[in-house]
Amino acid sequence: MMMLAAMLLFAKPPGDRGWEPIPEMTDEFDGASLDAKKWHANNPTWLGRQPGYFDPKNVTVSDGKMHITMRRDDLPGLPEGYHTYTCGAVQSKTTTLYGYYETKCRPMRSHGSSAFWFYADTPTWWTEIDVFEIGGGAPGHERKMHTDLHVFRTPDRPDMETTSDHGIYEHTADLADDFHVYGLEWTPETLTFYFDDAPIRTTENVEYHQPLRLNFDSETMPEWFGLPDEADLPSTFSVEYVRAWRLPDVSSE
Repeated sequence: MMMLAAMLLFAKPPGDRGWEPIPEMTDEFDGASLDAKKWHANNPTWLGRQPGYFDPKNVTVSDGKMHITMRRDDLPGLPEGYHTYTCGAVQSKTTTLYGYYETKCRPMRSHGSSAFWFYADTPTWWTEIDVFEIGGGAPGHERKMHTDLHVFRTPDRPDMETTSDHGIYEHTADLADDFHVYGLEWTPETLTFYFDDAPIRTTENVEYHQPLRLNFDSETMPEWFGLPDEADLPSTFSVEYVRAWRLPDVSSE
């Protein structure tokens, strides 16, 4: 009970919907290592976007923050297509459906991406909500928070073509300069994205009714942000906290 009371003091979700804390997706990263009860220090079903490989050693916790680092690193014995770079990924061990999710973080300053997102990929259902994808050192993207929605397949449309809905919020300074607060309010009716407590985008929720896992990661994005410059590496995406609330009477399974 004391932990839940403390969580409620840290932040207030928008509106008055009877939000309930989700302890298993909330973390202040105050320890010396990642909480293995809550998080995978990798992506259990994906090795990373080629050529960057998700290496669990690139996920660390120190100074009250979680750090995900991208390196120039050719590990021996990597699967075909992975080389030159290692990245990092963190994924929740539980799923969630609807809620308010907030993180305070600083993206890495390199062509490598820094991302906070939700997805689940099953044989019949695959959707994705990208709260942000940021290329903090990629020319033309330094101040851009990319918010993206993807539908790959649904139970009633297993062979559908992928649909995507892209949004961009542009800040007045480079996002890698400082820590900012990023949020997602996900309800049965709408999806609203937040930057420093202000709503920056709202869209109708037509497709996003699947329980999803919460993710942080860094990826190489050769066709979007370009491959990292070796001079920019190692580069680190630092997360001060992540906090989560669910809507009452909504199952996460």
